[in-house]
Amino acid sequence: MDIKKDVVVVGAGGGGALLGLILARKQVNVMVLEQASGPPTGLRGEILQPNGQRILDKLGLLEQIPLDAIRPVQFFHFRRVGGKRLCTVDYGMLPSPYNRALVMWPNVVQQTVLHVFESEAPGALQYGATFKRILFDGERVIGVEAEIEGKSIRIGANLVVGADGPFSMVRKELKVSSQLHQYEESYLVAMLDGQDELAESQYFVGKQTILGIFPAAGNKVYVFYMIPSGALSRMKEGGTQALVNRWKAIYPELSQTFETLTDWKQTAYMGTGRVRAKNWVTEGAVLIGDAAHGMNPHASQGRMQAMVDADMLGACIETCMQTDDWSASALKNFETRRRPQVTMLQQLADEEVFFWNSGNPVLSYLRDRVFMTIDGNPRLQYQVLTATAGLRETPPFSWLDRVQAAGLLPDPRAQKVPVHS
Repeated sequence: MDIKKDVVVVGAGGGGALLGLILARKQVNVMVLEQASGPPTGLRGEILQPNGQRILDKLGLLEQIPLDAIRPVQFFHFRRVGGKRLCTVDYGMLPSPYNRALVMWPNVVQQTVLHVFESEAPGALQYGATFKRILFDGERVIGVEAEIEGKSIRIGANLVVGADGPFSMVRKELKVSSQLHQYEESYLVAMLDGQDELAESQYFVGKQTILGIFPAAGNKVYVFYMIPSGALSRMKEGGTQALVNRWKAIYPELSQTFETLTDWKQTAYMGTGRVRAKNWVTEGAVLIGDAAHGMNPHASQGRMQAMVDADMLGACIETCMQTDDWSASALKNFETRRRPQVTMLQQLADEEVFFWNSGNPVLSYLRDRVFMTIDGNPRLQYQVLTATAGLRETPPFSWLDRVQAAGLLPDPRAQKVPVHS
């Protein structure tokens, strides 16, 4: 081996970079390999949910994010296309201090994590490193081969972590069976100059139509617009004004803001997919984040779950260091603890795709009916909110809850929600 480390992490995304920092603080000899030449840039929308806030706060990172890049939002209003309000979700129901969502400037969370990691563990993060293959000793993983500055480097490790996204090359090299589902709908993301007053988030649903609008810091506005997967080039042929006109028809109150979209460079395309790896742990390797369990953005938990992975796996690796036991059985507890919440969120997101994205009038009617029931039922609203916020591992609705949410049975417990001191 050219280099020997305790842990090698492939990918410095939402989970990989955070795991690297956590391990470095635990005195683990870690190296994180990132194919990109530097920290991420460009447009991406990001909402930091309460569970993500809690992890960053615990690590002292939340306070290091520039305040002028953060916009706290308490209320999310769901509306039918055409304007009628269906439901308002109030993050104020959650326990303080994480009782709001944080709308973030593009990449600011990731840039903060990477900056702190580089400053606290110089040399542990290697940009421009292309993963080539896994190194094995029999059935056990013993390291990786990567190309760094044009040279092939063999890096030995007690553990290799694949944090390299939904099309993970680490997962492929490990021959881990997985299901990759690409949805029929994706999203166009835009960041516009706010010309109209927008204090709270608005989310419009209609016949195969979703338009999400979120206030951001610096009088900016994020727009998330559902489009058929692969339809971006066709949409561009129609010009930006055609898109602006669609948005104005959905939410005319924000017409002036929409008019600030004049160039496709103000937008980004966000593909959607779901990954289900059969197992996350093998002898000498672990998969985290989208490499193990990518999910639809309806869950609003993709990045958050990668961060939770990093937090829990970091604690598990610390135990491996103390006991000098790096076996799959020693690491399996990480997967056992994490799978229930991930599976629940993936299923919840798929249910939302089924109802929210639908053009079927019966499904749309049921969707709107459930929204309106939840609006007047704090108990059900709280249960859904705690799932979106990443604060629960069990499904938000039992079968009885589903019947009550559809308005088929009264709910005598509708006003019963936890009281937080």
